[in-house]
Amino acid sequence: MVVFTNSMFCSIPPWKLRNPSKIKQHSSTAILKSPTLTSCQAKRCCDCYDMYKELVPYAEAWSWQKTIVDERKAQIERNEDLADTLIVLQHQPVYTLGTGSSEENIHFDVKNAPFELYRTERGGEVTYHGPGQLVMYPIINLRYHKMDLHWYLRSLEEVIIRVLSSSFSMEASRIDGLTGVWVGGQKLAAIGIRVSQWVTYHGLALNVTTDLAPFQQIVPCGIRDRQVGSIKGLLREHSHSNGCGTENHQDLDDVQLIDITHKSLVKEFCEVFQVELQCKPSPLLIS
Repeated sequence: MVVFTNSMFCSIPPWKLRNPSKIKQHSSTAILKSPTLTSCQAKRCCDCYDMYKELVPYAEAWSWQKTIVDERKAQIERNEDLADTLIVLQHQPVYTLGTGSSEENIHFDVKNAPFELYRTERGGEVTYHGPGQLVMYPIINLRYHKMDLHWYLRSLEEVIIRVLSSSFSMEASRIDGLTGVWVGGQKLAAIGIRVSQWVTYHGLALNVTTDLAPFQQIVPCGIRDRQVGSIKGLLREHSHSNGCGTENHQDLDDVQLIDITHKSLVKEFCEVFQVELQCKPSPLLIS
């Protein structure tokens, strides 16, 4: 099944024990007058819809993001924008294309795709989402953070880099000219965004226990000379290495790895973006 819509997502060397990386904190920059924060006080409030154990159909999450963005832009017009939003989930197996994606990076007949295939308004090339991959969709008003898309992309990368360092003692890195997070020659995290009137959506995807086989049917993010990896795969690969911090993780099952990664992702997101989460029930799970 191929779904095309009006049309920006894609886009971690040997790993070592490292100190958590630092990122310069930027003061808020606002074009509009900042509303008075109440429960969150000094930090920007962020409504969190945490469905990290759920497999959510891509189309539902995509439509929901766009609804929130429209609501947020209306609130901005009324100077009532009091909180950002963070959605955390996993997806049922799906391929997604960005605005500039080329079908040359797809190794199957798009009319007979192995999974659902969507062309979205995010940037970047084709990628895969599926079980075992944690996805975060921040819907952020950059007026309250920094009105700089490069800063925003680097900040999303920083969240992943900190998670891999603090939870798994992996030395992750960026690669000049590419967006994402890498360990050695393996890409563990894909990042891609759309920004409308300085409100962000789409976001990041981190392979934790993901089955990597579906990536073989595409050129992930259009990058032909790099491999895709997962946290589970790297832990297994280095399970007999010394001093890599794997001793505490090699016996963990998939559920435990997801739980550890999720907890760290949420923590590091809050620290990098200086927000305070307010947990909300998800309308997608309310029947």
